[in-house]
Amino acid sequence: MTTPTTKAEGAGRLQLPPGAKVGIIAGGGKLPIDVANGLDELGHKPFILMVQGEALPESELGQFEHEVLSLENLGSLIGILKRRGTTHVVLAGEIKRRPRLGAMRFNLGLLAIVPLVISALARGDDGLLKVVVRGLEARGFTVVGAHQIVPNLTASEGALTRVAPSKADWMDIEAAHKAALAIGALDIGQGAVAIGGRAIALEGIEGTDGLLERVKDLRGHGRLAGKAGGVLVKCAKPEQELRVDLPSIGIQTVEGAYAAGLAGIAVEAGRSLILDSSAVISRADALGLFVVGLPTGEHS
Repeated sequence: MTTPTTKAEGAGRLQLPPGAKVGIIAGGGKLPIDVANGLDELGHKPFILMVQGEALPESELGQFEHEVLSLENLGSLIGILKRRGTTHVVLAGEIKRRPRLGAMRFNLGLLAIVPLVISALARGDDGLLKVVVRGLEARGFTVVGAHQIVPNLTASEGALTRVAPSKADWMDIEAAHKAALAIGALDIGQGAVAIGGRAIALEGIEGTDGLLERVKDLRGHGRLAGKAGGVLVKCAKPEQELRVDLPSIGIQTVEGAYAAGLAGIAVEAGRSLILDSSAVISRADALGLFVVGLPTGEHS
């Protein structure tokens, strides 16, 4: 697959051609809402395809043209998008579960992609996302990133809060960043926590919230007992498809980091999303945590 012409770093707002209709495949969380509102502000009313059990029809998304699609009916995805006149597609939001294979509704659309999906699942989540992007593009859709619709969501470089990292915090940032890149190369997760200059916890299938809960539980154990501070670092996986699944933090991340006793959070500038950024920075300031944007490395 060719590299996207517009990457998160330094990208401005996407200029959509006249007559473009954007479909948002919406998972859970606030990101799909931000993207939909961003499109609305541009004068492009989106079509929302809500993933059942993830995006909620009664949320703000419900004000837009929408349908609900179960993961087990994935084979209908292309037909729905074409029927709605969709030209561009954004994948936004969390999808926490995999389809139940025994409940899949098999049709020609699904049968055409089953071999690709099985192959992609063997390569992990990022492999699956790349297959989805390739499949959409092969069928005539233009896939764009959420950050291209609402570029103000991407983290900028440097300290974003009143508190900045100390020298000890930077040691934790370096250790956690290396660990996050290592697990990203294995397509395991996007985040890691370091305390006392060494990585102590890695993000797994439970996601960032689960990682922070685990760190909270570890505080009284072994070599961590009595140690203060620590940093959560989130970064894009090496070779990640940047139009989908960029690392993100939100209010819940800040609350989780504070509960885990961490000193702050670091994310890659231009390659990470801060959802509801003003509220995130305000809450971090109130709790005395730092949020910092790291320069993008040479690993992309």
